[in-house]
Amino acid sequence: MAKKIQLITLGCSKNRVDSEHLLKQIFASGISISPEGEDLATAGVDTVIINTCGFIKDAKKESIDTIFAAVDAKNRGYIKTILVFGCLSQRYAQELKNTIPEVDGFFGAFDSATVLETLGKNWKSSLNNERLLTTPDHYAFLKISEGCDRVCSYCSIPLIRGPHISVPQEDLIKEAEYLAGNGVKELILVAQDTTYYGVDLYKERRLAGLMESLTKIDGIEWLRVHYSYPAAFPESVLEVMASNPKICNYLDIPLQHVNDKVLSNMRRSVNGAQTRELVRKFREKVPGIILRTTMIVGHPGEDKKAFNELLDFVKEARFERLGAFTYSEEEGTWGAENLKDTIKNSEKEERYNRLMELQAGISMEYNNSRIGSTERVIIDSAGEDVIVARSRNESPEVDGEILIGTESLPDGLLTKNIIGTFVDVEIERADEYDLIGKIVKFN
Repeated sequence: MAKKIQLITLGCSKNRVDSEHLLKQIFASGISISPEGEDLATAGVDTVIINTCGFIKDAKKESIDTIFAAVDAKNRGYIKTILVFGCLSQRYAQELKNTIPEVDGFFGAFDSATVLETLGKNWKSSLNNERLLTTPDHYAFLKISEGCDRVCSYCSIPLIRGPHISVPQEDLIKEAEYLAGNGVKELILVAQDTTYYGVDLYKERRLAGLMESLTKIDGIEWLRVHYSYPAAFPESVLEVMASNPKICNYLDIPLQHVNDKVLSNMRRSVNGAQTRELVRKFREKVPGIILRTTMIVGHPGEDKKAFNELLDFVKEARFERLGAFTYSEEEGTWGAENLKDTIKNSEKEERYNRLMELQAGISMEYNNSRIGSTERVIIDSAGEDVIVARSRNESPEVDGEILIGTESLPDGLLTKNIIGTFVDVEIERADEYDLIGKIVKFN
């Protein structure tokens, strides 16, 4: 029976939510918890639990490296037990057992209750809508559905997580009320595909209605949407975004590409013209919207002409936020079985660098346009010299930040007392990713 654990979470914010539900059960059972990152040599931990990611090659490597680091700690006598769950072990449980026998248990992505039983405790259904946050207390991710019904050729998520299953709205309201009651002011909605929310339960897309309901909860000040999907995008989402002051004019929508052939090979259910029209509609329906997207370079079918079309599209669309990754063939996916990955890794890297260099200039231009403005921000952290904050235009953990010198604080005000509070900041300087400003008003 475990006495003290450390839970390490890898991968996306959806994994983080899973970990936080498990941590609440562990905490309620009386087991002590060591913060993630605390040195195992001195933390007094007997059990390490690793929530793995298995999405792409780099994520798999990070998960395996983390497991081996725990094995090393076990061999040195710092810990006694290693338990691994999540996406990687959901897909490769037997291979992992054969390769890393030092691990005491491998579990799937949906086996949190079994992990808890292995610790000698039972899952309490009365706590299903409660979590122990690993983010700062003032923001939280809210996972609104599980799995995915899409058939994107490069993606292994449906193989790992299964079909799309929406969380009933009443459960999401209860969870959000619990979070707000514990100080959360900002909710970030996440799922494999947030725009598909409700189709299975209610026979219609209900993301917009869910957003409206969540903003009515006392204490919730900001709400934003991540991981939306372009095909058949529900315009009702844009309507509530434009009209509801608590919903941030911010949308994370991985478009992946714009070339027709590449999108067809990706099995994205949209073409280039529809993608361009969607971006135009976002800008028209929600003035001032902040668009965050992701692109894949080097996908089968992306010749130099297709890549140049992608560059031209990014120049035209001028996304405020853009990330990218190079294509890697994932076993078991439609693309791995039906498309040939003929583009050299060196060429993929060169295209990635060209795209990100272009985006750096766009980001710099956007950030420069904000110099001289006054923006309402929420403070995420504060040290002796620097306060880290975000406006409605920045999502936590993926976007740039607004950095504030502590000299703008009134004398005697401790920085720790302002974490999670809203202040008005005048933007004074900018770089490609971050902004620098000073506090001009406390809200």
